[in-house]
Amino acid sequence: MMADILIIGAGISGSVLAERYANSGKKVLILEKRDHIAGNCYDYIDDNGILVSKYGAHLFHTNFEDVWEYVNRFSNWYPWEHKVLAKVDGQLVNIPININTVNSIFNLNIQNEEEMKQWLEENRVEIDNPSNGEEAVISKVGTVLYEKMFRHYTKKQWDKYPEELDASVLNRIPVRTNTDDRYFSDKYQALPLGGYTQLFENLLNHPNIEVRLNTDYFDVKETIGGFEQIFYTGPIDRFFSFKHSVEHQLEYRSINFVSETVDKEFFQENSVVNYPGMEVNFTRIVEYKHFGNQKSDKTTIVKEYTTDEGEPYYPVLNDKNRAIYQKYKLEAEKHPQIHFVGRLANYKYFNMDEAFKNALDLFDTLENKIQTRHELEKSSSAT
Repeated sequence: MMADILIIGAGISGSVLAERYANSGKKVLILEKRDHIAGNCYDYIDDNGILVSKYGAHLFHTNFEDVWEYVNRFSNWYPWEHKVLAKVDGQLVNIPININTVNSIFNLNIQNEEEMKQWLEENRVEIDNPSNGEEAVISKVGTVLYEKMFRHYTKKQWDKYPEELDASVLNRIPVRTNTDDRYFSDKYQALPLGGYTQLFENLLNHPNIEVRLNTDYFDVKETIGGFEQIFYTGPIDRFFSFKHSVEHQLEYRSINFVSETVDKEFFQENSVVNYPGMEVNFTRIVEYKHFGNQKSDKTTIVKEYTTDEGEPYYPVLNDKNRAIYQKYKLEAEKHPQIHFVGRLANYKYFNMDEAFKNALDLFDTLENKIQTRHELEKSSSAT
């Protein structure tokens, strides 16, 4: 198929842009180096008959009305308010930190928000503008909770202690002054019936879209061309052949997912249990059977070990990597017909809804620019 639009990557950003352009009448070619669509959202039925995610649990939540309306075009959804527990001092406590967390760890009896706010104020360290992850946490919850719940977990997650990371990395962590034990507080919290893969199949089910799996753009780029626009969703440094980071490439953290079958109905009482201490070297255990009230005689658990090897998942935000990224950003601006979209291309963490929103807004912005240009050309020719 001759195509007008080339999209590199069939994850959220690439698939949304493909759907938008296909429905505007453009022919779209997607190149995906993996053997499946849906990017890191890809899920499938495993040998135990359980719907599992290949790249870790993905929990959809949003306050964006347009994003919620959009995703509902391609799947039915069921409500899911995600909750996370953490094993601290041998007991399971709520994450994010709330009244229950503090009461359990410190054997207290805080009763209301006013008392919780007072406790936080007495224990936090006054830092007006935190300069790194450690300061970001202790300015919210103090040093004891920092040591028990954040310091070593961060080291396992990032292979860096919090003081080696930007404050923004840990500033995302909420702290509750009530007993709300939901991980997210967004208006819409849900999971797609049938999983995410079927959602992406519906997104890409259009005669104007061709998807080529097992196809690395860098292996075929010399043999294709003539596109009006190109959208790239991979690591930005790879696109430019690592020219600005010969000595120090942009850092990403990956995850090694180790799946186990357990011959019992359930392994743990919650879908996700974090392990913030150093007694184990994995960060968390996900038991997918909890999602969607699935039924099976056995259960599947997945232990997550973060690593520097493998697929890039999380940009490691610190001053060194930001400086390298800025060089690539300037390089990217020299190519107006190539658009760098999504987490890896922008070296920035996106929640799922932010990735949908970013792609939808980019499409609208580019189409409005084209429409404006056509109107100006038409007006100019008329005069």
